[in-house]
Amino acid sequence: MEPKSHTSSRTYSQDLLASVVVFLVALPLCMGIAIASGAPPAAGLMTGIIGGLVVGVIQGSPLQVSGPAAGLTVIVWQLIQHHGLGALGIMVLLAGAIQAAAALVKGGRWFRAVPPSVIHGMLAGIGVLIFAGQFHVMVDDKPKSSGLLNLVSIPMAVWKAIFPEENIHHQQAALVGVVSIATLLLWTRVPARLRLVPGPLVGVVVGTVVANVFGFSIAHVNVPSDLTASISLPTSDSLHLLTNPAVWGTAVALAVVASAETLLCAGAVDRMHTGPRTNYNRELFAQGVGNMLCGLVGALPMTGVIVRSSANVQAGARSRLSAFLHGAWILVLVMALPQVLRLVPVASLAAILVFTGYKLVDVKMMKELSKFGKSEVAIYAVTVLAIVATDLLKGVMVGLGLAIAKLLYRMSRMEIHLEDIPEQARAILRLRGTATFFRLADIAETVDRVPPGRELHIHFDELDHVDHATLEFLTNWEKQHRTQGGSVVVDWHALEQRYHSYRRNHGKAPHRAESDDMPKEGDPLAGAA
Repeated sequence: MEPKSHTSSRTYSQDLLASVVVFLVALPLCMGIAIASGAPPAAGLMTGIIGGLVVGVIQGSPLQVSGPAAGLTVIVWQLIQHHGLGALGIMVLLAGAIQAAAALVKGGRWFRAVPPSVIHGMLAGIGVLIFAGQFHVMVDDKPKSSGLLNLVSIPMAVWKAIFPEENIHHQQAALVGVVSIATLLLWTRVPARLRLVPGPLVGVVVGTVVANVFGFSIAHVNVPSDLTASISLPTSDSLHLLTNPAVWGTAVALAVVASAETLLCAGAVDRMHTGPRTNYNRELFAQGVGNMLCGLVGALPMTGVIVRSSANVQAGARSRLSAFLHGAWILVLVMALPQVLRLVPVASLAAILVFTGYKLVDVKMMKELSKFGKSEVAIYAVTVLAIVATDLLKGVMVGLGLAIAKLLYRMSRMEIHLEDIPEQARAILRLRGTATFFRLADIAETVDRVPPGRELHIHFDELDHVDHATLEFLTNWEKQHRTQGGSVVVDWHALEQRYHSYRRNHGKAPHRAESDDMPKEGDPLAGAA
């Protein structure tokens, strides 16, 4: 066994190296996501700093890295478009308070209860919106008013880049963007030891060099010399927004999406390493605290982010120290060398996000989902289309609605067949599927067609489950049928076995009238249900 001091020193050195790698990955993404959200780059940098220095210390997922997320870009952009940049802080503050409150009532696990088809559809929809919106920014143009317009006007952006009429800066910006993406793709082919330097950073550096060497007159990142000057505390005007129901709805949507993305990311990070597992409620509380601080200073909202987290694990991080240090490196660079960041062209950052959006649309996922049925692929596809055609929240709601509808359909799927044999004075009822209160009316209408005096045989070999309402109805119907001179032949004990939850919760079955095929008193089967 290694001496403890040696193990600790090796852990610290690994965390130190990993923190530098994560810092290099996070730096361009913090600024790029801010620009894509319609906010100043400083807002994204402050979120990255808080995600490291604060959340990195108290988080429940030790190797997860928090910061501004591409998944929230669409919500934040719409928020700023409808309510203004001044409203961002109060909404993020409110969303963080919702997250912290949910964690205190042990709600972390509920945010994970979202069907994979909806989650992957949400990510793909976000990817399409990011790709379409940032494509215009990559040619130094403004995004359109909606995701659908951004998507259908991509050919126009390409035309501006290839055949600029008056503003040649569109062509220059497009060249910088193409160079950045090409560099990013080529970097995946270099030897593994060189890939320790993140591809997005290399793409931004190369794009920055091209833009500055050739003196292109394109937009560059605007970072203040003093980061504290970008802090925007809540004002009395912004506090008045709390009386607006729409603000609360946006904050709830922001909290739900951020929490779902964070906790899904935490689960994915857990599968990447063999260290301590995630405490989901603690992680949710840490995210709530982080977002409340982001809201106080007017920064972007944060989540746990998979790109930076996977880079952290792959770089050999061993503890939460790595996430903490990455926030410290961002703070040092922004405070000491803001002029370096001002050399970065916006088109280069947009190009990185165009590539990120493309990667979020994981076509292979449709093949994986198809293993669980065509309905899962349909939910995925409809979620993507709804997000692109409307907005993120409505699209996710449509996806969840379809998932719930599928569940209700499966719960109500049942075949009922009644065969009457008058010459034998008997009837046969066959039940197949799931017998729940959803189909109780159909069952009732069917058995009511059984003539009085008939001997009804109930066959349920292909019945998956029967609920309390259906079982109670059949026992009561048997009583009524006996008063009319009829009888019911059914293995009540076996039928009750379909009602697993009742046996588990109560230990006995509903009261029913005795019949010839019921277990008699003293029978070893009596009371077994």
